[in-house]
Amino acid sequence: MRHLMSPLDFSTEELSNLFDLANDIEKNPGKYAHACAGKKLATCFYEPSTRTRLSFESAMLSLGGNVIGFSDAGSSSAAKGESVSDTIRTISCFADICAMRHPKEGAPMVAAEKSRIPVINAGDGGHQHPTQTLTDLLTIRSLKGRLDNFTIGLCGDLKFGRTVHSLIHALVRYENIKFIFISPEELRIPDYITDMLKEKNIPFEEVIRLEEKMPELDLLYMTRVQRERFFNEEDYVRLKDFYILDKTKMALAKEDMLVLHPLPRVNEISVEVDDDERAAYFKQVQYGVYVRMALILTLLEIKVN
Repeated sequence: MRHLMSPLDFSTEELSNLFDLANDIEKNPGKYAHACAGKKLATCFYEPSTRTRLSFESAMLSLGGNVIGFSDAGSSSAAKGESVSDTIRTISCFADICAMRHPKEGAPMVAAEKSRIPVINAGDGGHQHPTQTLTDLLTIRSLKGRLDNFTIGLCGDLKFGRTVHSLIHALVRYENIKFIFISPEELRIPDYITDMLKEKNIPFEEVIRLEEKMPELDLLYMTRVQRERFFNEEDYVRLKDFYILDKTKMALAKEDMLVLHPLPRVNEISVEVDDDERAAYFKQVQYGVYVRMALILTLLEIKVN
């Protein structure tokens, strides 16, 4: 039995197989419509989520399975003080696989250690968000045709953004990737990540202005400034509008550059960019369903001929 706690839990070869399966699901949805008939997914979400929770539920329903679970800690026995360990032992009696989001880093790992069913980390604090990373990788591979040989700019909240941290760790396993980190000083990428890149001799730059690097980028990964990660409202208000991607900035970019965003967006991407062919963030959402379908099948060891 396997769990998914980090995008690094799968080798690059296993990821390639997973993405091949996701692309086949995209092309032949009817073939997989009953693959999980009789199976149940438990979505255990201890903090709010729209895309991730509904994406998991949509994935399981599209596979012909069923969904149970809760959408916030207040509607679960956690409100009565039940531990994650006890919750997952209970869930293991009801479901075949579990997707868990938790505000505490490492909570899904604790669950995986006690679980009798596969556990998928659907986000734990500012730590990891592996299925978003799988979504990002599938989107890049599907739209660019490769996962190597490009320059990616990561812009916005690089300090607290778990999607950014996960994506960087996943991409360093591929050849000839250059990172450009674009953020205000207060939200710059953590030292442990830049230290890792230095050790691996992977090129990176840290800049404050987005405009000066736009012409170099093959991919731009925008992130929102996350109010929930700040200790005071004053700092959040000061930084929330630091970067706004608009038509003027897009005019500086390559014709085939892709804009990604894990969503939700607040105002860091102007709605005028939505109609640009290079805006891939809503396609990204759709790829998230396909990759979660492929992941559920893989962890449940279900093969479809």
